[in-house]
Amino acid sequence: MQGAVMEETRNQLRSAILKRRSALPSSTCHSWSRSIQAKVLELPQYLAARSVALYRAIRNEVETGAIMNDALGRQKKVFCPNIHGDEPPVFLQVFSQSDLVPGPASAAEPSGHVRFSEADREGSMVIVPGVVFDELGNRLGRGGGWYDRALKWFDDCGVYV
Repeated sequence: MQGAVMEETRNQLRSAILKRRSALPSSTCHSWSRSIQAKVLELPQYLAARSVALYRAIRNEVETGAIMNDALGRQKKVFCPNIHGDEPPVFLQVFSQSDLVPGPASAAEPSGHVRFSEADREGSMVIVPGVVFDELGNRLGRGGGWYDRALKWFDDCGVYV
């Protein structure tokens, strides 16, 4: 019973935050995205990373285009998710913005076939979306579980996120 109550609370929180976020003007979201991306670009973990796995924003999520462009400019390997329902997480390499094509839920997906591999594990940074995060960094996503499975997959591979 407690698990069902907790899940209902999570769903209510998710719904309330998404409703508030959708009501934000796009100019506010773009401004916050620029600020957040600028901070990521200064992180020692990002600067040291040889490869970066990141999501592509949908709706009013924090954008990641500046991070992608910077990483490509620094000749880091860049990977984006290829999301297909309940299938295992797959991140494919992106060599330029033009490698991205429309995917489900309006998120751009990579068109290539080069997967994140064991060799890419060391020195990797993973940037994931979330509806809300707590002060300990725990995330509440959209509820589909894809990124939870992806984070477990990266953790099982020895990539610390």
